Amino acid sequence: MNAFADAMAVLVADPNLGTDAVYRRGGSGAPVALRVLRSSPDRIADAFGTEILSATDILSVAIATLPDLAAGDSFALGLDLLTVSHAERDASGTAWRVLCQR
Repeated sequence: MNAFADAMAVLVADPNLGTDAVYRRGGSGAPVALRVLRSSPDRIADAFGTEILSATDILSVAIATLPDLAAGDSFALGLDLLTVSHAERDASGTAWRVLCQR
């Protein structure tokens, strides 16, 4: 492990930052319990000259916990079911940045 992986482990373990999640490959695979960091920023998009505000969900997931991830996979966080639309590794190779849709 490196310093970035150690920091990620501390952040997801923190009860004020990390949250419990259940991951399923393809949305219906075997459940995997893990902890993630969740942010839900609002995004403004333009559609035909009209601004549209849409909620988004971005998860940070340790690669050591979940080495493989793809579009169509899902995460259940409490009552919210999030489907992966895109996942990318961070520069250090420590965490996934996962863009999800509800």
